[in-house]
Amino acid sequence: MPIINHEVYIHAPISKCFDLARDVEVHTETTAKTKERAIAGVTTGLMEKGDCVTCEATHLMEKASN
Repeated sequence: MPIINHEVYIHAPISKCFDLARDVEVHTETTAKTKERAIAGVTTGLMEKGDCVTCEATHLMEKASN
C-alpha cells in the first residue's frame, strides 16, 4: 500500500497557527468557493475546547448550460 507523507513548514509561532486553525472566520474565508458559513454554535471568533459549530455549504453545484 502506498504511503503519502505531506509536510508543511510555516514560519510562525505555533500559538498563531493554532489560533488560525480554530478561528471560525478564517475557516469561512478559506471555504468561500463552496459558500460555507457557520449557522449555529460558535459562528465567529476562536473555538474553545468543547465548542461546536454547524456549517452550511454548497458542495454539489449544478453546471451551468450555455
